[in-house]
Amino acid sequence: MPRLVLIDGSSYLFRAFHALPPLTNAEGEPTGALFGVVNMLRATIKEQPDYLAFVVDASGPTFRDELYPQYKANRPPMPDELRAQVEPMMQLVEALGLPILRVAGVEADDVIGTLALQGAADGIDVTISTGDKDFAQLVRPRVELVNTMTGSRMDSDQAVIDKFGVRPGQIVDMLALMGDSVDNIPGVPKCGPKTAAKWLAEYDTLDGVIANADAIKGKIGESLREALPQLPLSRQLATIKTDVALDVAAQGLALRERDVEALRRLYARYGFNQALKELDGGASADAPEKAPGKARGNARYTAPAGGDEARPAAELSAPGEYEAILTQGRLDAWLAMLQAADAFAFDTETDALDPMRANLVGISVAVEPGQAAYIPLAHDYPGAPAQLSRDAVLAALKPTLEDAGKRKVGQHGKYDLHVLRRHGIKVRGYADDTMLESFVLNSSQRHDMDSLSQRLLGYETIKYADVAGKGAKQILFSQVAIDDATRYAAEDADITLRLHRAQAPKLAAVPALERVYRGIEMPLVPVLERIEANGVKIDAEELRRQTADLSRRMLAAQQKATELAGRTFNLDSPKQLQALLFDELKLPAQVKTPKGQPSTNEEALDAIADQHELPRVILEYRGLAKLRSTYTEKLPEMINPDTGRVHTSYHQAGAATGRLASSDPNLQNIPIRTEDGRRIRKAFVAPQGRKLVACDYSQIELRIMAHLSEDSGLLDAFASGADVHRATAAEVFGRELDEVTANERRAAKAINFGLMYGMSAFGLARNLGIGRGEAQDYIATYFSRYPGVRDYMERTRQQARDQGFVETVFGRRLYLEYIQRGTQGQRAGAERAAINAPMQGTAADIIKRAMVDIDQWLAGQGGRALMILQVHDELVFEVEDGFVDTLLAEVPARMAAAAELRVPLVVDSGTGTDWDQAH
Repeated sequence: MPRLVLIDGSSYLFRAFHALPPLTNAEGEPTGALFGVVNMLRATIKEQPDYLAFVVDASGPTFRDELYPQYKANRPPMPDELRAQVEPMMQLVEALGLPILRVAGVEADDVIGTLALQGAADGIDVTISTGDKDFAQLVRPRVELVNTMTGSRMDSDQAVIDKFGVRPGQIVDMLALMGDSVDNIPGVPKCGPKTAAKWLAEYDTLDGVIANADAIKGKIGESLREALPQLPLSRQLATIKTDVALDVAAQGLALRERDVEALRRLYARYGFNQALKELDGGASADAPEKAPGKARGNARYTAPAGGDEARPAAELSAPGEYEAILTQGRLDAWLAMLQAADAFAFDTETDALDPMRANLVGISVAVEPGQAAYIPLAHDYPGAPAQLSRDAVLAALKPTLEDAGKRKVGQHGKYDLHVLRRHGIKVRGYADDTMLESFVLNSSQRHDMDSLSQRLLGYETIKYADVAGKGAKQILFSQVAIDDATRYAAEDADITLRLHRAQAPKLAAVPALERVYRGIEMPLVPVLERIEANGVKIDAEELRRQTADLSRRMLAAQQKATELAGRTFNLDSPKQLQALLFDELKLPAQVKTPKGQPSTNEEALDAIADQHELPRVILEYRGLAKLRSTYTEKLPEMINPDTGRVHTSYHQAGAATGRLASSDPNLQNIPIRTEDGRRIRKAFVAPQGRKLVACDYSQIELRIMAHLSEDSGLLDAFASGADVHRATAAEVFGRELDEVTANERRAAKAINFGLMYGMSAFGLARNLGIGRGEAQDYIATYFSRYPGVRDYMERTRQQARDQGFVETVFGRRLYLEYIQRGTQGQRAGAERAAINAPMQGTAADIIKRAMVDIDQWLAGQGGRALMILQVHDELVFEVEDGFVDTLLAEVPARMAAAAELRVPLVVDSGTGTDWDQAH
């Protein structure tokens, strides 16, 4: 049967632009959307349809603009980076030989709709390639929709019903009821897809809904009745025309011969190397194009080690063969394969995301790319086949998993280490983690398995939702059919092994990055797993007292705000605050929302707090409310019932600079600048007979600045043990050290730290409450006293522009994709990051090195001390009373020895029964 493929060009372009990272070619031209479109087009051409068309909107108004002048009036302008790729896209489409259709007065949707129905009527199978939901109205026999981004397909009434809850013939009515904010089609306010589907299920059509509008109760019924006059227009705007007068029929849309020379020129210009190789006969026509490298500044730029120019070996992108292990014989065979393998990948499947509470449902292993198996252990749906005993399987796997000489590979394997530890297996020999390989190669990319597989292997993985569903209908993995579970779980182990094979050579090619990965990140994985498992004891009663106090003070703030306003209002309503502050009190709107409205966020209120007392009271209320909701109320709920402790999760691949992040709960963001914030630390306590010890690097980033800049003034200040902020104040204000005032020291501290974060004279002026000119004078004087800092900053900016990245002392890289392109604001942001990242990243590397060393020392101390928290530059330990002095003699020295800088590293320590006291 002949087949016609109709490509929605605008949908292709926008989806590719938003789905892919902001890639560029060697000249800095944006290529991300272009790359995605070309890959999709090449894949479509390889399917060899009989007829093919690339349909785009013509310029100028359409009949819908005449019907409704506000049609699409709300659409934002096309981003400059996307607009720059439109013309190259059309050149590539033309060179590939695809017929391009544009028809004035109608939209591309209408052209596609007309051709689809004409083709179906002529006995042609029609595929509409798009991600636009509006096309679901066209689904019928011989007409299907395919989303090339997700691989999803709608080819029947039932498929549309499953997706939208209505039949294809009801899609237009559904769109009319919902409206469309993007196209500015008016609908019924607050009517979403579920409400629209419910009404159409009851009344069948839009006309039926209109006729029964009086029977629909509540606020939504009122909204419906108010919207009745505009619903027929909305339906007309949402209806795809299928009778457009066209100069060509489906049978006239055969693929033309491609223009090889034009393609060669375009592929070379935009860096599509795989396509270029294929064109010249140097690669398989079936090989997927890999994304070119990130932004290149100039001819001296070196592509990131994590770049994806190289085509993966065939074994890394071929389909895999997977099996479910349900018998002892097959388990024995796989155990023998694991023993014989140089390294193997493994993954766990569980019934929860929290590794401290998750139960094991199954384990997957892979020994070679494409060769993997899943061992189901606890699938308990009706009719599930008999599975091997979990205890017996774990006992059989235990010797191999605990063999330090057997190399294991995982993807975000810390989770799996937790799960297996809780099931009696302490994994040793965890040698490689593909998430961390990606993170070290280029921290600015995505590091999840699905993204890595797509980017590095050209392989589309099965998603969790594909086998377990999503939303309210999602089932536990133990309820997933074993055949489906095997495809998903075994693929996870398989892809993990493939990703390691793809990334390991890239790391080996850059020795500095290999050292960061092998010497810092991988040794830290088991350390973090132990810290998380240790957890921290929380005094829930103390938090309840704090909650009560915060609640009382919030009520007082509400009452004070009511007095100041002269009426009651909702302090949590931005709309009411906006009306009160800017309409009634006539305060100046210093900060605007993206839509141009006066903002009521913290920055906006802070900007007008000196003009009226009410903004200060609102800020006080918000600060109290945030502490209560985020910490004093939430932390007691997070106490693990099995351990009686709170267990945070640390993320090595969380911040591009290498700093650790934490979540559930986030302990990095507990505010410490206010007494109320510091008081929360009182609830982090030591059990009876133990103390908490906090060890904190002193001014570590300033010390790193002194090391990197080699400025003699800073080096001397730190070498002498002077108060560096006081020393800076003395230099900037021309004072003797003992003459520096508290305000001058505060200003010097703001300068010292502000410059590291790229603070401008404007920012410093606002920070200190002084004029911009005075702030500029401070900065100029600072640079005249510390010329090495100025030279370092300029040298670093130039290095970033030349090579596209900056490095820490230990060789960690941060790629700066906007350093030579993008808007002025983006370039300025990249320059600020270039200055700060080496310092913040080096600080992160230092404390990670210290954690690994201290963990090794603690391993020999018989549990007398536990490392329980890492917060920025601070480590917190829970220590037996009689062991405190030993730890204080050992740990600060090890932390100070974690790096050899031109200035000494200094560690402050404290001890107490709670964290606040120890800090």
